[in-house]
Amino acid sequence: MKHLPLASIAAVLVAVVRLSAAPDPWDGSTSPENHSVRFGAYMDFGETEDDVTLENIEKFENLAGRPASIIASSSYWGEQSFPRKNLELIARHGAVPMIYWSPWDKPYEEKRGPDRFGLKTILAGGCDDYIDRWADGAKAFGKPFFVSFCNEMNGDWFPWSGCFYGGAKGGNEVFKKAWRYVVDRVRARGARNILWVYHVNSFPAENDEWNLMASYYPGPDYVDWLGLSIYGKQFRDEGNWADFADLIDWPYKEITALDPNKPVMVAEFGCGDFPKAGDKAKWMADALEMIPRFPRIKAAIYWHERWENEDGTFSNLRINSSPAVLDAFRQGIRRPPWGSGTEKKGTADPPTD
Repeated sequence: MKHLPLASIAAVLVAVVRLSAAPDPWDGSTSPENHSVRFGAYMDFGETEDDVTLENIEKFENLAGRPASIIASSSYWGEQSFPRKNLELIARHGAVPMIYWSPWDKPYEEKRGPDRFGLKTILAGGCDDYIDRWADGAKAFGKPFFVSFCNEMNGDWFPWSGCFYGGAKGGNEVFKKAWRYVVDRVRARGARNILWVYHVNSFPAENDEWNLMASYYPGPDYVDWLGLSIYGKQFRDEGNWADFADLIDWPYKEITALDPNKPVMVAEFGCGDFPKAGDKAKWMADALEMIPRFPRIKAAIYWHERWENEDGTFSNLRINSSPAVLDAFRQGIRRPPWGSGTEKKGTADPPTD
């Protein structure tokens, strides 16, 4: 056996540590005096959420009054291969890509139940070729990026939701097995540049013990970041108006209890504009003022989208849904906790795990 010099042994040990743990990409401190939150956004990239263009990015950033450190888009299994072109564009722009990676087939209807990419099909090996090709694309891309896999599984709208796999009779266990299966397979292909985000809805669709955040958690070895979706009222005739403070407090306590060391991101947040129900400008101002108060939150991604519902009404979550909303957003995002205030474009990339 050839004996390595001590310097070489030390280098190997450092490499092993880097591959076995994913440190906080930007700021390892959680102390209030050093705390900052990176701003990110999904920028209304079309019906399948993957039409990423420089024009749309620049249009949004001009509205926001500052660049985004994270730019999010989607990758649906039904028709999309690894979105390397999108990720390259985002990286050249100086931001970190975030992918919502969803085992979902056309027509992408909510509350439809499992399709041909169901969790049990994944576990039976039925999607191995697709997963391997996607992982190879991720490895070839090479740069760090976030992946929110099977987000909001504690809801009842996506086909990977626990309620479609037995609910209290083991739906959460099927989810955990599928998560570990996919992550193990991706890592086995050498795609170690992914930061995996365990991304839950702030409140469960069914408020039972089997559907709480902890019941789906696949374990610290399979997760790099913890993520929350926090939405205000999205539909005119559904749901009551809720202030941001009422939407974040308990979910933050619940998700941080999963692991004492993982950084947290608000992986999606937004609110519709319904003046008769509530004041979106105030909701926006409160959100941007309150998020940095929570020391474990290191990033937050605003969901900037407008869509038409089946009943002809519109849900407008955009930051410019009204002049007052845009003013509240621009003022809030300028506060010092939102980013260090000194970073230059192109220096926000996190290290690999």
